[in-house]
Formats: sequence, structure tokens, C-alpha cells
Amino acid sequence: MLSVSDAMLSGCAKSLALQVTNVYENGDTAFHYEYCEDLKDGRGFTAGIAGFCSGTGDALEVVKLYHKLTGGKDDMSQFDATMAKYAASGSDSTSGLSNYCEVWKKLGTGDAKFRQAQDTIRDKMYFAPAMAQAKTLGLKTSIAQAQLYDTAIEHGAGDDADGLISLIKRTNEKVTADVAGTSGSTLNVNGHKIDEIAWLNLFLVVRTDDLEHPREKENQGGNYWAQTTYRVKSFQYAIKLKEYKWGTSIKILDNDGKPITVKCSTSPANKKNRRAT
Repeated sequence: MLSVSDAMLSGCAKSLALQVTNVYENGDTAFHYEYCEDLKDGRGFTAGIAGFCSGTGDALEVVKLYHKLTGGKDDMSQFDATMAKYAASGSDSTSGLSNYCEVWKKLGTGDAKFRQAQDTIRDKMYFAPAMAQAKTLGLKTSIAQAQLYDTAIEHGAGDDADGLISLIKRTNEKVTADVAGTSGSTLNVNGHKIDEIAWLNLFLVVRTDDLEHPREKENQGGNYWAQTTYRVKSFQYAIKLKEYKWGTSIKILDNDGKPITVKCSTSPANKKNRRAT
């Protein structure tokens, strides 16, 4: 697997990708380490900078790493047994986690080690796997690489029916002929040459279908995914503007469909909350 240090998106391009996904996750470009709520989407509590969930196991990974950084017992230790049970079963129950969000918010607001744990697990579980898939595909544009990262955050980076790997596979199955384009990057898929942005447009169609019709039962809770197609529309807007390779800013649509500009912050985790303009 591609390591974080070798990732294709780096510097301002990575900063922009992370902040763009922040907009979709929380409505602004800030890194909301303190965020925590039950979205009623079948995943239990959703919290932190990557929407770590108590019912899917990634929140547990954050807590485990936090324990290592603190040297043992800490404020999150009280939830260990319950979180391990729900992560193993995929349960969306919040029983036994009555003050979970209160503790998460406190640590996310002022504990540097808790923030470090979130950064590390986000990169390990989502950013690096997404970049590994981008490298395998031969993606060279920032916008395509960033789309894979955003997909990994929402769908997961795995090969389950709704995961990033499965969406890539379904996209590639649609490539049945050569497709020219002007992106400056050509992919080889199924023996055909397809322009990278043409491939990305196909991927966005596949992702939209998956958001509207999730294959996995645990992703069908509350019809929540169908309400997040604004993530795809935002990237489609950027494609129309030919925002292929990212420098110090990127134009996207916010969650209400309004154009905004996201600006580079080369040390996002150390910055105070920033909003898109």
C-alpha cells in the first residue's frame, strides 16, 4: 500500500482535498476534531474530522491510538468494551455510550494527542488507500485523486459493495471503447485508452447511483446517503470549470449548491477554524 509520505496529493493539493471534504462533512473548511452526533444513518455516533463511526470500527481505531499516545488509561477508556462490541458486530446502537459525545467534544477541542490520533487514522484508513487506488489507475489530476479520497471517506476504502474499490470496478466495466479528451492524461482501462476526466465523469455517475441506491444494508439507514449527492455535483461543477490540477485554491459548490472558493492552508491541522469564502 502507498504510504502517506509517498501519497500523490501533497502540499497545497492535499490541503485543498482535505478541506473540500470538510465542506461536505461539516459545512465549512474547518477541521472539526470536536464534532460528534448520531446521524441516525445506521452507523452509531459519527465524530471527528473524518466522520469516525462507533458502529464501523474506525472510531475505535482512533481511540486505540489515543490510548497509545497517552500511555494507557484516559477519558476514552470507559468506552473501550462497548466500542469493541459494536465495531465487531457493526451495530448502530449507542447504548452504553451515554456521554460519548461530551467526552469526544472535550478532547477534540483541547487535546493535541487526540487530534493527532484522528489525523493519523484518517490518513491510514482513507487518504493513503485512496491514493494507492489512484496510483494503480494512473490518475494524474488533483481533482480525480481528491474525488477518490472523498469517496473513501463516505463509502469506505474497501471492496464491500459500496466501497471505493467496488465503485472503481463498476466504473471500469463501463469503459468499452477509447475516449479522447483534453485533460492531458490518458488511462489504460480494459485495453482502451480513456481520457482521465472522461473516466472521472463515469465514476461520478457510478457514485451517484450508489448514493441513491446503496447496496449494503448498513448504508441504507434513514435514506441518508441519497441526501449527499451534493458531493458529486460539487465535483461536476469543478470539472466544468476545468479545475483539473490544483494550485493554491479551488472553486467548488457548497452543500447548498452555492459557488465557493477553498484556499490552501499548508498546515491545516495547526490552523484555527477557517471557512470557505
